[in-house]
Amino acid sequence: MTLSTLAILIGAVYSAIQVWALVQPDAFSKFARAFPRAEGIGFLLLGLGTAWFLYNLQAEAIADFAAYKKYMLLGFGAIGLLTCIFVRDFLAVRGLAICLLLLAWFTLNRTRWADSPARLILVIWAYSWVICGMWFTISPWRLRDILNWWTATSGRLRAGSLVQLALGVTVLVLGFTAFRP
Repeated sequence: MTLSTLAILIGAVYSAIQVWALVQPDAFSKFARAFPRAEGIGFLLLGLGTAWFLYNLQAEAIADFAAYKKYMLLGFGAIGLLTCIFVRDFLAVRGLAICLLLLAWFTLNRTRWADSPARLILVIWAYSWVICGMWFTISPWRLRDILNWWTATSGRLRAGSLVQLALGVTVLVLGFTAFRP
């Protein structure tokens, strides 16, 4: 996947979420408040994160781990499955944290060789995903608190969504312009 395509996808998805928050604030607020404890979404995100991590591990060619790769794949797969069974509290937040960390890794790998200084927007955003991913892994209730604060008033939701929409549109425009090969 090219950096241009990645920026377009990330910008479009992120912008669509913000447009939803602006167009249907009540439905968005209801979803956002229920998200941290949504088990179905948690199974989906944790499954996606586990599969993505296992794919990356399988593709890794570090000779130091070659003899242990089969056991690592089984162990990490088991951890993903057992997490879905035994750690259901804030499962969606934990799954989102894993996906954010993997998305940051993927984004940073794509921005590494880009010539445009505009790549720093994606780099900074990716490192913020790393910080959020680690923070929400350690204390997943914080996302619940942030979402409850953000959706507490319609003015706060509107203002926050407009700022985030500006970021999403900026990345989308960069995908169509600055990151084109």
